[in-house]
Amino acid sequence: MSAIEIARQDLSISQLRAEAARTADAKQARRILAIAMVLDGHSRLLAAQASAMDRQTLRDWVHRYNADGLAGLADRPRPGRQPRLAEAQRSEVAKWVEDGPDLKTDGVVRWRCADLRDRIAANSMFICMSAASASC
Repeated sequence: MSAIEIARQDLSISQLRAEAARTADAKQARRILAIAMVLDGHSRLLAAQASAMDRQTLRDWVHRYNADGLAGLADRPRPGRQPRLAEAQRSEVAKWVEDGPDLKTDGVVRWRCADLRDRIAANSMFICMSAASASC
């Protein structure tokens, strides 16, 4: 069986390395560098080992790079539980955490999860329990 070819040639090796340096996602940077190593003439085994992955995993990333370019090397969103608070409510809670508690009104000097839960309940924030109740 022959090795999968890197068909996408829109970025040079130096451009790929520059993109790897520019990205904030370390996993995506490793994947970009592995592809750059293969294009630079290194063996796929060496490129995979240098990027802390298996040869088969590198092959899978090459398929995604050929199909989607650099965007294909980023992790895709994973399904998970829906947030219980709406975005505006999460922003408000984040502001509470950043501002810190007020000893006079909140009765605590630092936030604990239980304190934040009680303040959320006291402010009549409705907690979404399922994706069906999207109008929280």
